Amino acid sequence: MLKSLISTGDIFYENGRWQGKPLGELRIPRSVQDAVQQRTDCLHERARHVLSLAAVAGRRFDFTLLQQLTHHDEQELLSVLKELIAAQLVVEESEERFAFRHALTRQAVYADLLVRERKGLHRAIAETLERLAAPALDTYLADLAYHFYEAGAWEKALEYGQRAGERAQAMYAPYAAIEQLTRALDAAHHLGRIATPKISLARGQAYETLGEFEQARADYERALEIARSVHDPAAEWQSLSALGFLWAGRDYSQTGTYYRQALELARRLGDPLTLAHSLNRLGNWHLNIEQPGEALGYHQEALTLFQQAHDAPGVAQTCDLLGMASLLGGDLVQGEAYYQQAVALFQELDDRQGLASSLATLAKLGGIYQSETSVPASISFAECLRLGEQAIKTAREIGSRSAEAYTLVSLGQLLGPRGEYARALEVAQAGLSLSEQIEHRQFMTFGHWELGVLYLELLALPEAQQQLEQALALAHEVGSQYWIRLVSGFLALAYLLQQDLTQAESILNAALPPDAPSQTSGQRLVWAARADLALARSDPGLTLDITDRLIASAANLSGERVIPRLWKLRGEALAALSLAAEAETTLQAAQAAARAQGLRPLLWRICVSLGKLYQTQKRQGEAEQAFLTARMLIEELAANVADERLRKHFLSQATAMLPPKRSLSPDRIAKQVHGGLTAREREVAALIAQGKSNRAIADELVVGVSTVEAHISHIFTKLGFASRAQIAAWAVDKGLALARQDGEETRQQP
Repeated sequence: MLKSLISTGDIFYENGRWQGKPLGELRIPRSVQDAVQQRTDCLHERARHVLSLAAVAGRRFDFTLLQQLTHHDEQELLSVLKELIAAQLVVEESEERFAFRHALTRQAVYADLLVRERKGLHRAIAETLERLAAPALDTYLADLAYHFYEAGAWEKALEYGQRAGERAQAMYAPYAAIEQLTRALDAAHHLGRIATPKISLARGQAYETLGEFEQARADYERALEIARSVHDPAAEWQSLSALGFLWAGRDYSQTGTYYRQALELARRLGDPLTLAHSLNRLGNWHLNIEQPGEALGYHQEALTLFQQAHDAPGVAQTCDLLGMASLLGGDLVQGEAYYQQAVALFQELDDRQGLASSLATLAKLGGIYQSETSVPASISFAECLRLGEQAIKTAREIGSRSAEAYTLVSLGQLLGPRGEYARALEVAQAGLSLSEQIEHRQFMTFGHWELGVLYLELLALPEAQQQLEQALALAHEVGSQYWIRLVSGFLALAYLLQQDLTQAESILNAALPPDAPSQTSGQRLVWAARADLALARSDPGLTLDITDRLIASAANLSGERVIPRLWKLRGEALAALSLAAEAETTLQAAQAAARAQGLRPLLWRICVSLGKLYQTQKRQGEAEQAFLTARMLIEELAANVADERLRKHFLSQATAMLPPKRSLSPDRIAKQVHGGLTAREREVAALIAQGKSNRAIADELVVGVSTVEAHISHIFTKLGFASRAQIAAWAVDKGLALARQDGEETRQQP
């Protein structure tokens, strides 16, 4: 407003101060349009013409383009631009580029043009730009598509709209892709043509990336209809495959129908790569309906075809699918090998969509809820966490909301078993919310299930039951047998903890017949829940039989490898059968494995089972130590729960599973403060902190080296450490090293 009044001379600077005409004489503009009009009225005719061209060109415009359009020499055009700058309409951004001072200024100038004027100017700009940009046309595809479209030059608008949309898709810009492809489809309509199926397919993919199911479905169905009407079998196959993949998030029966049609068509086409892609899709469908054998067969056949054709993208996708088949089939070690290959290939190909998914799933192979009856891959928690965070970052970079939803819930699955409850609940809820926004029912199932398991661990049983029941209802809607069994295994545990054994049994029998095998992760979790149910019904013999079968059928279980949950179950069954020695060995193995894997929620439960076993043997000191460790773990875990009500409830329910605290002697208090270490073990830790060897410690304490080794082994077990450096750091932190050093100095004084 002020700029307009200054430009018309109604406000002016004179004698060192701003002055103005009387209020009645001020020509105050009533709108932005009027304000801009007042300023443009003061311009020369050629300046107004350049301003109109610039407004049609866009918010920003190039000097070279204007020069070509106006045929002014450089000095003439510079003089005009200086006039526009002086009128405070445009600004100089660089030697070559200028811009309107405000977007509203450009809009006001543009709106002042007649429709016929605009179309003519758009055509002139488009044709000039096409000529100027010929050596690097791809850089200006979006501008060319826009100007030819606004000019009503439909042939060119169709060509450049499609090319610009495909380029935007390749640049992971789905919103821009939709805008450009919509222009192309509209241009085809103006030409009275049926657009190629390729355009509808591309726009459908962009909508799918954004989680817009109905729009994507409409585009894919339109592409399928066109492909069939023009007898284009390749496009028909692409449309069938796209529809199958889209429906995988909602209804597996629909997915199977489309994938089978696509495979049948692929075999008729006789193209090996088309066939390989169909084999992969149908294989993944078989996996989700709990037919892992068929799935692996399809994927292996596809891998052979891709390898023979030296098709790296196809090999990468197949390794990803084989990794998922291995994960769901309970072989996490083989799954890691496949996913490492997939990640390396996706990175080499710069396929960030595939990379986000593979990174998220690779991160899960280090041990998650759904694979707790299997041997985990040898990936550290720190590395898994890094992979998970990288997956989320990649998903967000490419704007894929479905990939982001999957990676968020997957990260929660990684954090939960380690007791990182605050972050686990946060990312699981965020992933569920995003899944609901895009209406991806499979990921909604995943999110509700993940939250249900977290609440189950926190002993918030009504909340756990509610989330798991929602997950089960969604799993039935989607038609995924895998998810039905996975959810049922944990929902049954929620009923068990509420003493509703009948309902727990009903849930398990509905999910898996009692004579079914225990091959997949989902089947194994149902059987593990049946083992828990048998124990609750005082049938430890059945629990032992089930756990032994699960252990015998576990992949990669050899040597000293332990699956903590199964070992815990087996130990509890042995204890109930009064096989105390074997029960103790089994539970201690479970304890060591859970500690090594950082599974604190499972660890405190194992400690409780060990404490109860020691109590039956009247080994009160060891029982107290086991319960003390459990209590300390419970308090650690509770501290990591942000919600106060949930934290207090967990503390109350978990500590109720322990014997009441007893009054402790000073020695026992010191033992509790120092992680349960005895006085002698604390001395050994202090000497380790002083850098002494086992022989030097033995000499210092006047004991044998084997005794020192036994003390150190106990320290490792009680503190969950794996190196002397960790013991040394802990002793310094607790002040043990300094206390011993001070004691020695006192003894040495005369």
